[in-house]
Amino acid sequence: GDIGHHEMAGGPLAQRRTREVQEAAKILGVEVQVLDHHDGELLPTLEIRKELIRLIREWQADIVIAPRSNDYHPDHRYTAILVQDGAYMVTVPFICPDTPPLKQNPVYLYMWDHFQKPYPFQADVIVPIDDVMEKKMDALSRMPSQFAEWMPWLDGKLEEVPKEDAAKREWMKEQWRQRFNRMTPLYREQLKEQYGEAGEKIQYVEAFELCEYGRQPTPEELRAMFPVR
Repeated sequence: GDIGHHEMAGGPLAQRRTREVQEAAKILGVEVQVLDHHDGELLPTLEIRKELIRLIREWQADIVIAPRSNDYHPDHRYTAILVQDGAYMVTVPFICPDTPPLKQNPVYLYMWDHFQKPYPFQADVIVPIDDVMEKKMDALSRMPSQFAEWMPWLDGKLEEVPKEDAAKREWMKEQWRQRFNRMTPLYREQLKEQYGEAGEKIQYVEAFELCEYGRQPTPEELRAMFPVR
């Protein structure tokens, strides 16, 4: 993220973004690893493909989630290609032989997006997140350089953002709530089919599309991977 800002760039921005991601991770209780690639310059090279193969093996990943390749940002598109090109290869012993191969190809999923061409997103997995929504919003609000500065500047809304930190975090949370409020109605019928009457009351969801290049779980296996309390 070292160019994604209207007032700062380079090392200082990269360091700030890394700190923000780490703060968000603390709230979520997860580990993060930020790779050293310049913003806007990512390419689908063999070197980076091998980097991701090694990491996915080291993580012993069961599920790998990435953007789809039809996205507005070149880094997002090439991330998708790099992850797809590593699918299956993570099980092949003689590529990156310095890292033990996985015994089973992970399940690869695409994150939700609104792009329609060449084909629209297809929701194969829909996960209600009402009970963790506030924690998710709190984590996202720890990344103001992205969501309270850069994105509002791009959208011409920078003057709407409060100056005081607590109010700024609430403003960011509200922007994300609005995004999810637009998303959930798209899958209301699927939610009712899956959860019955309770599906009508669900406010917030995450949706994922199954990538054909990874392991192909049954619908029952997918539900077990994303249990709902």
